[in-house]
Amino acid sequence: MLKRMEPKRSWSSIVGGAALVLLSAGAASAEGKGPGFDDPNNWPQYHRSPNAWRFSPLDQINKGNVKNLHISWIHQPGVITHGLQATPIVIDGVMYTIAADNNVFALDAATGAVIWRYTAKLDPIVKQVFYQSASRGVTVGRGKVFIGSLDGRFIALDQKTGKELWSTQLTDMKKDYGALFSSPPQLAGDILFGGTTGGDQPIIGKIFAVNADTGERAWTFEIPKDDPKSWPGDSRNVGGGSAWLPGTYDPSTDTIYIGTSNAAPDFNREGREGDNLYTATVLALEPKTGKIKWHRQEVPNDTWDFDAAYEALLVPDGKGAQSLVHLNKNGFVYVMNKDNGDIKNVWQYTENMNWAKGVDPKTGIPIEPNFPETDKTKLHCPNLLGARSWNHGSYNPGTKLWYSHGMEVCNHVTSAKQEKPAGVGSLSLGLADIKLTDPPGKKADGWLAAFDPLTGKESWKVRFDMPPLSSVLSTAGGLVFTGDMYGTLYAYDADNGKELWKFNAGSGARGGPVSYAVNGKQYIAIPTGLGSHAPGFLSGAFPKIKDLPGGAALLVFTVD
Repeated sequence: MLKRMEPKRSWSSIVGGAALVLLSAGAASAEGKGPGFDDPNNWPQYHRSPNAWRFSPLDQINKGNVKNLHISWIHQPGVITHGLQATPIVIDGVMYTIAADNNVFALDAATGAVIWRYTAKLDPIVKQVFYQSASRGVTVGRGKVFIGSLDGRFIALDQKTGKELWSTQLTDMKKDYGALFSSPPQLAGDILFGGTTGGDQPIIGKIFAVNADTGERAWTFEIPKDDPKSWPGDSRNVGGGSAWLPGTYDPSTDTIYIGTSNAAPDFNREGREGDNLYTATVLALEPKTGKIKWHRQEVPNDTWDFDAAYEALLVPDGKGAQSLVHLNKNGFVYVMNKDNGDIKNVWQYTENMNWAKGVDPKTGIPIEPNFPETDKTKLHCPNLLGARSWNHGSYNPGTKLWYSHGMEVCNHVTSAKQEKPAGVGSLSLGLADIKLTDPPGKKADGWLAAFDPLTGKESWKVRFDMPPLSSVLSTAGGLVFTGDMYGTLYAYDADNGKELWKFNAGSGARGGPVSYAVNGKQYIAIPTGLGSHAPGFLSGAFPKIKDLPGGAALLVFTVD
């Protein structure tokens, strides 16, 4: 059975959350109920649904007609630093997105016409910090558009006009070495929560929560645990830890899932020889209080920069329940009980791995980890960017496959005792030198693969000469969309990985593709413009990255 729906395009519906109107013709959507299928015409939150599937139930664009996909409209924000890294939000015919330096736009999702624009007035200190300019998105709800700012604030805008409603300063940019919000805070009822950069800085990393309607602070969670066994001496005070990617909120259990970053100094553990909780950890938190429901630390005493910050994917376990599936930068996928964090399985995601002998699939504990050592050079695989960068995967409930990128790249690390960083833009890496390089006996490359997320069984894999940094979109039309660093955008057959369509965008893809429908027509939106710090690090293994052009253009496609 196909559900055909069209949103009302009035401001009263946008602000008040209007009903959708049944039509006799429109964008078709796959049959299904619950998270992942609800609200098919919209892309209402960062991963579209609380289970982080990044799946669109629309199927008007499908295997049979994707060859006819063509440009509908293009939006150029006019600022290109670090490209476009956002995942656009689309609600009732309006697209909300963000470009470099906290430039926020509301666009007509059918035409690209600008409805309003907001440019944050940022503290000049943002010019000194390491993680400059980049923003990964906005959050929309409660009649507001929310952003995390580059100068350490949560900001709420009026959804209709873009007028600033409130602004709450949460970090001390000087004291916290420029800890800022590069990702959008997320909603859990009337609580707005999110974490900062800071895993690579000598601070106590934090997760912040405020009242979404007023901006009043609700709670603050300090990620390095106040425990001398976990953090000997004063190591906790400079232990880093952060939660720099968006968490998710499961309304069915009233639970926030959010992953945390590495401990600092990243590559030197002298003075912090405990387990360094709660870094490199998946946290389940109570939204109202910030108290821990459960935690799962994936990399105790992390000394490889192996964050646990990536998306918490909730997928059916085949037994009437759901499992939490979580990729760590270390190259392993952890399958957990979503209600208590107990390990169900661990499977190896990357092809090249030598930082440990493995991970125990019953306990999740690393087996014989090979730590960096002061003043010694070691080759570690995966590299500091991970077996995959932060570009998100996508789960299709029809195929029961998880589509996600990978990079087969290692790094030579020379660990060094960390001196006190000099200033706001300095990092606490514990390094004398690092260089990304080929795996032993192989050429570094990247891939897009389709996995059973519970077992790791591979269905298909497509290779790239350089690792793609775009997130992935899958649709009920049997398609998988993504892009590469050259700027080629692709649609693949979700069943077998066959290339069905491609388009030259002119600059690489780093953001999140989405799909939505307006007036009965389905669209595919793909942010383009190569950016972030990842390409710079990867140029050690792929020198031609230095010659790739920057840019910033949101490309929107449809079929007639």
